[in-house]
Amino acid sequence: MTVLPLRPSLPAIMIEDQVRAALLEDLGRAGDITTYSTIAPHLTATALLNTRQNGIVAGMELARTAFRLVDPSVTFEAHVDDGDRVKPGDVLATVKGPARSVLSGERVALNYLMHLSGIATLTARYAAEVAHTRARIACTRKTLPGLRGVAKYAVRLGGGSNHRYGLDDAVLIKDNHIVVAGGVASAVLAARAYCGHLVKIEVEVDSLEQLREALTASPDAVLLDNMGPDLLREAVEINRQHAGLSAEDYATSPSRVKLEASGNVDLTTVKAIAESGVDYISTSKVTMAAPTLDIGLDAVTQ
Repeated sequence: MTVLPLRPSLPAIMIEDQVRAALLEDLGRAGDITTYSTIAPHLTATALLNTRQNGIVAGMELARTAFRLVDPSVTFEAHVDDGDRVKPGDVLATVKGPARSVLSGERVALNYLMHLSGIATLTARYAAEVAHTRARIACTRKTLPGLRGVAKYAVRLGGGSNHRYGLDDAVLIKDNHIVVAGGVASAVLAARAYCGHLVKIEVEVDSLEQLREALTASPDAVLLDNMGPDLLREAVEINRQHAGLSAEDYATSPSRVKLEASGNVDLTTVKAIAESGVDYISTSKVTMAAPTLDIGLDAVTQ
């Protein structure tokens, strides 16, 4: 039986606190003095949120919340959902209410929509490059401060996977940990002794020798750092032989160590990396280098 994943969602309380902080930052110490000095309080406005590029939408509830927190009387009628593909000219939402409130909430709403839709759109491009393989695109902890939860949400909307969210939800033993701990295997064993049975443990290696050492300690995953496709294929074969699996059984075995490739990942290299047989490909580019999706808000009536 094939189980299709549900579209990701975020709890309202996460959205509310984030958007409130963004609005307070924008309104500063005196509020929107441009709007309040030029727009009479009795005027109303209808505006359209529209996209000017092909992409995947992310951040609709954050945009809705921005207008609601500025003024609960503003209505936000969404015409698309997060995760939908859009094209130039598509209307994402219709916003109606007091003109001052609509204009004061505009920038925060657009900032979230443009940034998160950009992440979802770029992630989808990476995911499309590896769709013919079993590899999944994963993001990292490299996110703008304060935006990690929503950025990782946008990655999932684009068809990617989330790596760990922070330092407390999984163990990732990197090169500096290994140096101080005294070795790859000893670091993995120490982590296993310290953490509970539900905590996943991954260790980073930069050579096939380190990979062999890591496998003796049975981590849940091994991160293969800055290895080209040829070395990655060798790493997959070493992992298969260590697990004692046939080539046919290797891909579907739930018990073997998972392999993750990282480093030198971009849209020109990701296909070859995926074809090496690794399980995951992690890159910070989907969150740190994603261009914003061009979305605007245009007033159509007063």
